[in-house]
Amino acid sequence: MRILVVGSGGREHALVWKIAQSKLVDKIFCAPGNGGIAQIAECIDIKADDDCALVEFALKEKIDLTVVGPEAALSIGIADLFEKSGLKIFGPCKQAARLEASKIFSKELMAKYKVPTARFQIFDNPYSAKKYIEEIGVPCVVKADGLAAGKGVVVAQSVEEAKIAVASMMENKVFGYAGENIIIEECLSGQEASILVITDSKEVVALATSQDHKRVFDYDQGPNTGGMGAYSPAPVVTPGILKEIKEKIIYRAIDGLAKEGIDYRGVLYAGIMLTKEGPKTLEFNVRFGDPETEAILPRLKSDLVEVMLATVEGKLNKVRTLEWDSRPCVCVVCASKGYPGDYSKDKEITGLDEAAKIKDVVVFHAGTKKTGDKIVTNGGRVLGVTALGGTIKEAISKTYEAVGKINFEGMHYRKDIASKS
Repeated sequence: MRILVVGSGGREHALVWKIAQSKLVDKIFCAPGNGGIAQIAECIDIKADDDCALVEFALKEKIDLTVVGPEAALSIGIADLFEKSGLKIFGPCKQAARLEASKIFSKELMAKYKVPTARFQIFDNPYSAKKYIEEIGVPCVVKADGLAAGKGVVVAQSVEEAKIAVASMMENKVFGYAGENIIIEECLSGQEASILVITDSKEVVALATSQDHKRVFDYDQGPNTGGMGAYSPAPVVTPGILKEIKEKIIYRAIDGLAKEGIDYRGVLYAGIMLTKEGPKTLEFNVRFGDPETEAILPRLKSDLVEVMLATVEGKLNKVRTLEWDSRPCVCVVCASKGYPGDYSKDKEITGLDEAAKIKDVVVFHAGTKKTGDKIVTNGGRVLGVTALGGTIKEAISKTYEAVGKINFEGMHYRKDIASKS
């Protein structure tokens, strides 16, 4: 088979790395890819959201299956265009992708089909939003409706902070059209978990549980990011809790979409808060999580391509269970100084080969590119340093040992990833 992976981050590197292990695969392309992906796939200079160029390439190269990484590509309807062109693609259609592309659509679907979530109100003007904040008090959560690369959520601890978030999104347009409408919701407390499943709208196959670390600094301080690290499994998600999440959240969401006439084929990712009242949904994403994917896929023993093909063809019922490595896995993100704000690029990265020599360590590239014979930084999140260990402590130790081998100017990483485990 000839496979095309769309995207350029750590998630896509992990996908390419896992896909390359499939006995079904002869050739892998990645558009646009990165410095690490280039070592195992042919990188194509096409942007992830240039759906017409990607279709043209897939037809020309006789691609058997396309796997979409980033949400932006799915939100503009890349899956619809590929399917119309007779091409197989793993990822939900544009209507289904609204689960992530519009938080308002997602929250309204949850309310309609009784998916447990935080209480919320929707606003289309900043004056009403600020007045509501004064009425309900804090803490509260302010969310931009549209896509904001994981940064469109502010957990406000003061009324002033919440009002600033409203002004930033609705008046200053820091997220462009994404902040024209916002949601203000109650702040849930508890431990978070990431639940990813693969579904063809009829059957559901769960991936291993994981937990993400969103805040940029240790001890969950600072602004939200796309994710500073993850680990799998998440011990806080017991078999009983996982069963409840599937029944009350995953199945209800998928059934709700089906009742709305929306066919969902791909990964459904539920961000869950484990509250005293039970699991509640923070958000839905319509693709593999990042950096959760880097912590989950190293544990997967089953052939990922077989599962993806079954999903695309509506035959997921043939995949009853997935086989997993029992060892835990930890991923630590190495980011550029200043992330999630402004950051510089083109800083030379050293120590990658030394880190990769450590047993059961994989360094996934995110924001990197190859310049001559050097690998340099090319994004906010630069690397996802990942390790398996016999215990979670061993996995943590190996991961940070590998991180210690790597260096680039301004490198920042959290030192408490997986400490809640």
